[in-house]
Amino acid sequence: MNFFNTDLNKRRKANSLEEYLACFEEGKGKVCGEGSPSYLYSKDAPKNIYNFNPDAKIIIILREPVSMMYAYHAQHLSNGSSETVQSFEEALNLESVRKKGQEIPPRCREPQILYYRDFASYADQVKRYLETFKAEQVKIIIFDDFKSDTQQVFQEVLEFLGVDPTYKTTLGPRNRNTRVRNTFLQTLIKYPPSKVLELGKYFFPIPQAQRRAFLEYVKSKLKKMNTERAPRPPLDPQLRNRLVQEFKPEIKRLETVINRDLSMWYS
Repeated sequence: MNFFNTDLNKRRKANSLEEYLACFEEGKGKVCGEGSPSYLYSKDAPKNIYNFNPDAKIIIILREPVSMMYAYHAQHLSNGSSETVQSFEEALNLESVRKKGQEIPPRCREPQILYYRDFASYADQVKRYLETFKAEQVKIIIFDDFKSDTQQVFQEVLEFLGVDPTYKTTLGPRNRNTRVRNTFLQTLIKYPPSKVLELGKYFFPIPQAQRRAFLEYVKSKLKKMNTERAPRPPLDPQLRNRLVQEFKPEIKRLETVINRDLSMWYS
């Protein structure tokens, strides 16, 4: 939804509180919520969420920083516009100049999402939530735990939310790595030329809302055809080791913040 991260330029599905609440009108459950990963990085989100609902329950899931950055870079490449540098190492090396407004991909509307190290520096991000909400309102999940015993962590989340802890569902991998077959086509799908959109008015003389819905349907189909599920190549061991050592002090800070041993991330 990206509604509460007012300090970021993330595209929002609602631009007012009325529009935001309207998105939940069909919900009939005991508990209602949403998940926007950018809320962790956002400095405004914790206070905005608190002002909206001081009794809100917050779930934060943290993945080992180096693996997260590598997956995050791959996600941007799959997006087709946010990132254009194929090499993860080169993208990391560009962070300093990108923070100066240089080497930003032409179609990237939110340069801050290319600051990979900042997104993976969790200590201050988590601390903001722990300082805003009561400790019992914040559940922190380590991705390693979730992966090794998904059912147990799922049950803990149900208990944390105060819903039926015996509820069962099918749990499995989601959002597996995708690879774009043709980057030019991916960009064309996401940003169709204005002349093509103009011609659409003549070829499809239907109300604008219907034409827009039809266009989104076509775009989603083309995007699906242009992507494929493919395992992510292993990260270069030397680069991984360098990054692990670089992030070791930050991970140790996080250990103090959440009172959890995370030595499996740097040992």
